[in-house]
Amino acid sequence: GGWLLLQNCHLGLEFLNELMDTITTKESMCEDFRTWITTEAHPDFPINLLQSSIKFTNEPPQGVKAGLKRTYSAVTQDLLGVSKMPQWKPLLYAVAFLHMTIQERRKFGPLGWNIPYEFNQADFTASVQFIENHLNDVGTKQGVNWSCVRYMLGEVQYGGRVTDDLDKALLNTYARVWFGEHMFSEKFCFYKGYVIPKGNTVEDYLQYIEQLPVIDTPEVFGLHPNADITYQTNLANETFSTIVSIQPKDSSARGGDTREAVVQRLADEMLEKLPPDYNPHEVKAQLQRMGAFQPINIFLRQEIHRMQLVISRVRATLTDLKLAIDGTIIMSEELQDALDNIYDARIPKLWFRISWESTSLGFWFTELLERNQQFSSWLQDGRPNQFWMTGFFNPQGFLTAMRQETTRMNLAKGWELDSVVLYSEVTKMMKEDVVGPPPADLGGVYIHGLFLEGAGWDRRNSKLIESAPRV
Repeated sequence: GGWLLLQNCHLGLEFLNELMDTITTKESMCEDFRTWITTEAHPDFPINLLQSSIKFTNEPPQGVKAGLKRTYSAVTQDLLGVSKMPQWKPLLYAVAFLHMTIQERRKFGPLGWNIPYEFNQADFTASVQFIENHLNDVGTKQGVNWSCVRYMLGEVQYGGRVTDDLDKALLNTYARVWFGEHMFSEKFCFYKGYVIPKGNTVEDYLQYIEQLPVIDTPEVFGLHPNADITYQTNLANETFSTIVSIQPKDSSARGGDTREAVVQRLADEMLEKLPPDYNPHEVKAQLQRMGAFQPINIFLRQEIHRMQLVISRVRATLTDLKLAIDGTIIMSEELQDALDNIYDARIPKLWFRISWESTSLGFWFTELLERNQQFSSWLQDGRPNQFWMTGFFNPQGFLTAMRQETTRMNLAKGWELDSVVLYSEVTKMMKEDVVGPPPADLGGVYIHGLFLEGAGWDRRNSKLIESAPRV
C-alpha cells in the first residue's frame, strides 16, 4: 500500500516499458498503491503509460503578480525576521523581483535571453542565503558591500548559468541598477508603480503583491512594448500548430476530397513547378568559364550543391508519396510525416533538415524557386549586379569569399586578408535602380533582402530611427 516515486524518468525511458509491463501484468495489487513519475516532456515517452496516467503539470507563473505571489507564499515569518538589519527585508524583496524578472524574460525567446537558461527556485534560495550570510558578516556599522552583492548575484548565483556575453551584461545591468544604497530611498522603483513595499509580516507583502496589475507591460522587464506582440504571436502560432497536429488523420472525409487526394493534387502541382536538376557537367563548364577558382565562384558551386540536394529530396519525396498513396509502395514513417505536413501546409521534416525556416509550405516552396532562380541566372548570365543575401544557405561564406576576392584585387597595395574588415553602407537606391556593379575603386557588392527588427530606416537622412509601434 505504499507510494513509489520515480524521478527524472526522461533519463531512463527504456525502464518505463518494463514498468508498464510490471503494472499491467501484476495479478494482484493493493488498491492504496500509487506510482508517481516525474519527467520532462519527451517525444519518446511511452504513450501507453502516458495515456493511462493522471497528469499534473507544474508551470512557472506568468507575470509579476503571479511570480512574486508564488515566491512569497513560500516565505515564512521566520525567514522574514531572520536578520535585524534594516536592509534585509528590502533586499529579500529585490532578489525575489530579480528572480521573477529573469524567469519571465524567458517567455520572450531570443528577445529575452539569447540562450534559454534553466533558472529555478534553487537559484533564488542560494541568493537569499548569500544575502543573509553577507548581512550577518558585515554588521550594522560596516554596511553592505554592494560590489560584492552585485558580483555574487550577476556573476555567481544567477550568472553561473549564463554563457552568452550579452546575457551576462544584461544580468549585471539588473544587479547594478537595482542593488545599491539608492534602493532604500523613497524615489526608487523597479518600474513605474513597481516599488519595494514596507511591512513586517509576510501578509503585508502579499497584500501589496495582490494589488499589482495582472497583465504587465514588457517595459517592466526592460523590453520594448512590441516584445509582447512578438510573444503573443508566437504563442498563438504554437497553439494553432498544436491544434492542427492533433486533428484526426483518418483517410475518410465527410464531403469533399480525402486527405490523400488533396496531397496528391498538391504533389502534382509542386512536381510540375519544381526546377530541373543541375547538370554537373554544365555547371562545371559554366564555372570554368567564369573562373572556377575565384572565391565567389567556389561559393556558388557550394550553394548549387546544397540546392541540388533540396531539389532531389523534394522530387524523391513527392514521387514516393504519390506511389504510397496509390498503394504501389508501403507508406513509411517519413512519408506519413510528409503526407500530414503537406496537408497542413507545413514543411515536412525531411525537407526542413536540409533547407531553411519558413512560416508555411507555400512560402517555403516559393523561396525554393526564387533561390534556384538566383543561382541558375548567375550560372547562365554571369555574376549579377546585386545579390539576394538572405537567399543563400551560407551568407557568412559569401562575405568571406568577397573579402578574399577584394584582398586579391589589392595585393599590389599590400592588403592582407587578416586586416581586411567588412564595411556596410546603406544606399538610397532600390534594388530596381541597380544597373551595374559597384565602382571598381570601391569594390564590394550590392546586396538586398535584409530586415530590421526593433528599428526603422530613414532613407532621406540615411540613419536608424525608432520603429513605429505596431498595433
